[in-house]
Amino acid sequence: MSRHTVRPGTVQETLLIPLYGRAVETRKDQPALRDPRAEELVAAIDYDFARFDGLPSLLGSVLRTCLFDHWARTFLEEHPDGTVVELGAGLNTRFERVDNGRARWVDLDLPDVAALRREFFPDTDRRHLVAASVTDRTWAGAVADFGQGAYLFCAEAVLPYLDEHEVRAVHDLIAERFPGSRLALDTASPHVVATQDTHDALSKVTARMRWACPDPRQLADWTAGAELLASHTLTTLPGPVHDALPAPYRATIRELAQQRLPGVEEYSLNLLQLP
Repeated sequence: MSRHTVRPGTVQETLLIPLYGRAVETRKDQPALRDPRAEELVAAIDYDFARFDGLPSLLGSVLRTCLFDHWARTFLEEHPDGTVVELGAGLNTRFERVDNGRARWVDLDLPDVAALRREFFPDTDRRHLVAASVTDRTWAGAVADFGQGAYLFCAEAVLPYLDEHEVRAVHDLIAERFPGSRLALDTASPHVVATQDTHDALSKVTARMRWACPDPRQLADWTAGAELLASHTLTTLPGPVHDALPAPYRATIRELAQQRLPGVEEYSLNLLQLP
């Protein structure tokens, strides 16, 4: 596999943190998840990943992905012929971990990120890449043309980097064009957003969160009839996700829960049912 260059300071750089987290996790004897494709991608990209070595937030990104994977699997159990849409797909490999052989998948990201992604993930009859900003309403037409059945939209580590009015516009677009769909997203409190310059990973890249959400419950108020199905922090993961983790990770989560760190307790992972 040839080496691919990612220019520091671009939006591409932010997607490398969760990618590296999954690759590092896969090398462990007792991983929270296995993602051999992530290892292949890290080996194929010309970038100094060592700058992220040892960062506590790598584990956080892995735990977040475990929960989003769980929500995707649950969705596909209920809607095996449905469509999963990755908003800000980056170099996400959820398809490789979760696909049931029947669903359709749409990977959406900015043109420069999509160009990088296309080097590794070709389109198939069930998987399609859309090159567009999540704030560009035209992507909804491309998704509707390719998708089928029920829809799950996964916005993992994406929406906090937009302004609030942009987040609401994305939310409203999904509710309008894909009624009855689900939206999985993460939210950060005003404190987390205000202190991100000291974050172990974000301090090493140029991207910054702009949308602060004081209470994820307010998401259900954005559209009449919407329901917040679930909201978790990294220390309150649902039983099926928590119990599947290796014992050392469960112990770490117990320790974190006792410390009540704002950076952990005020960062939420949410699943929203749209009307």
